[in-house]
Amino acid sequence: MAGGGEKQYYAAPVMNGEWDIDRLTKSIEKICTVSGADIRAVLYALVDVSIDGLDDGTIIRLGDLGSIRVTLSSEGRAKAEEVDASCIKKFGIIFVPGTRIRKTLEDAKFVKTS
Repeated sequence: MAGGGEKQYYAAPVMNGEWDIDRLTKSIEKICTVSGADIRAVLYALVDVSIDGLDDGTIIRLGDLGSIRVTLSSEGRAKAEEVDASCIKKFGIIFVPGTRIRKTLEDAKFVKTS
């Protein structure tokens, strides 16, 4: 038996499904006058231009939704000229939620489910 020790229980969010681009499109279409085809086109274009911006080292700010940016960690070197791509250990994307989303999280209520 690996690990041993006393069994532990942890709180975890309970997901209630997921929304894909079709669901997002239909939901947006209900609250505005833009057609579903136009909404889809804009959402796909948002992905494309965001990728371009991230590739250029730009922080992508999406208003109340939040912002996304590239992050990385690297090994240190004694001299600046020794730092190159081989020093990078890992990289990724950071999402920072916007004000309204942060407020929603701060106001969240938690209940135990079975």
